[in-house]
Amino acid sequence: MSAPAPIEVDLRGARVAFSTRHGGVSEGPYRSLNLGVLTDDDPACVAENRRRLAAAADLAPDAVALGHQVHGAELAEWTEPPRPHGSGAPGAPLAQVDGHLTDLTGIGLLILGADCMPVALAAPGRVAMLHCGWRGLAAGILEAATARFGEIPAAVLGPAIGRCCYEVGPEVLAEFEELADVATGRMLDIRAVTRRKLKAIGVAQIEDVDLCTSCREDLFFSHRRDNGVTGRQAGMVWRTS
Repeated sequence: MSAPAPIEVDLRGARVAFSTRHGGVSEGPYRSLNLGVLTDDDPACVAENRRRLAAAADLAPDAVALGHQVHGAELAEWTEPPRPHGSGAPGAPLAQVDGHLTDLTGIGLLILGADCMPVALAAPGRVAMLHCGWRGLAAGILEAATARFGEIPAAVLGPAIGRCCYEVGPEVLAEFEELADVATGRMLDIRAVTRRKLKAIGVAQIEDVDLCTSCREDLFFSHRRDNGVTGRQAGMVWRTS
């Protein structure tokens, strides 16, 4: 099989990578670069897939920091390289966080997703990676993360489910009713929600990988499209200077 070829973006002294479903060893509904251990995939395949993604970024597998995502707004600050409990080793216990920040070089900050929005932030000397589903966005994860930068960062929005495919209930729409043009009927645009919130914070530079995970079955896993039986792709950021 071919090596992973993530979608990559340069961002103010940092590099951002969004994995696709290609370049791994998993089979069946997790084919092929499934990075999520909380699936019914073979953990050994997930470990190899994570190793391959790290290698594609010229990082050691144990230099990749991640957490147990719970669709909230809690953040982890990495002031030293990950230890085994915080690295990508499948089965290792992880802190319950949906975002990561660091000033260190040589560490990849990684979040997993199968429809939620991965958002990378970078300013000179500092980076963050955020898992932005509707609950995290409503809980203020963008505001919490940007407040922990010394200056307004730049942002990159990764692949996520689009307005075309994301039907939600009225309780979800109510969380964003103050934002203009983020829904059509019951179809919510979490990309638009993210952009509106970043602009309200003052983020001026926003790069956007405008791809729908649900529409692009050739490229991405999608929890909604695949009725929950699917893999996970990643968003990762690391400092380059």
